[in-house]
Amino acid sequence: MAGWEVQPSDPGRARRRRMLVVLLVLCIPLAFYAGTCWQQRIQPAVSEVQPAVAVHDEQLNRELDELRQRVAVLSSVEKVSQQATEQSRLTIKLLEEQIYTQQQDLAFYKGVLAPASRREGLRIKTFELQATDRPEHFRYKILLSRVGKGEAPLEGQLQVSIVGKQGEQDVTLELADLGADLPDALPEQPIAFAFKHFQAIPEAGRFAELKLPEGFIPREIKVRAEVKGEKPLLRTFKWNKEE
Repeated sequence: MAGWEVQPSDPGRARRRRMLVVLLVLCIPLAFYAGTCWQQRIQPAVSEVQPAVAVHDEQLNRELDELRQRVAVLSSVEKVSQQATEQSRLTIKLLEEQIYTQQQDLAFYKGVLAPASRREGLRIKTFELQATDRPEHFRYKILLSRVGKGEAPLEGQLQVSIVGKQGEQDVTLELADLGADLPDALPEQPIAFAFKHFQAIPEAGRFAELKLPEGFIPREIKVRAEVKGEKPLLRTFKWNKEE
């Protein structure tokens, strides 16, 4: 018959196509159901983690703030301590200078008012010695004065030695050898001086420093002064006691 076309029929292929369509239709709700279940399972875990992370961050921030506060407090304490130390040092220096000035005035008036029978000239007044908080370390200063009304300066030099025992032996140590590497040590001996009425060594009421050798037991201090135009003058001081 004209206009008709005969095509072969394949029932198996049609059946497979229908089954594929059915499976696709069934997979859509299954996928939706699986996604819903997964979201329901993961959401509580996420909800639990987020607050824990927030709490941990807050704790770290608190600890950081506490550390910052401690650093600030320590810095403040250190600054206050440094200021107090510096103020104490300046106060001590001022007092020493005032004492030095008063000693100068006193020596002047004593020299002017001294009896005429006393020999005029140089006097080795004191060898002032002070212990420190460090073993074998001592602070000291030497005070020189003059008796009489002379206006020409007294000029000369000092030799200082310390006598004692090192073990079983008598030992004499020069003062210059006891100040090596110390910031407040006097220059090498002899120690020069020149004054009219009074002089402290070191000047301005300060103290010099010496360090005894370990095991050395001091007994006395010998101060020898040589003045131009006069006989040498020797004075001995007991260690911490004037002879």
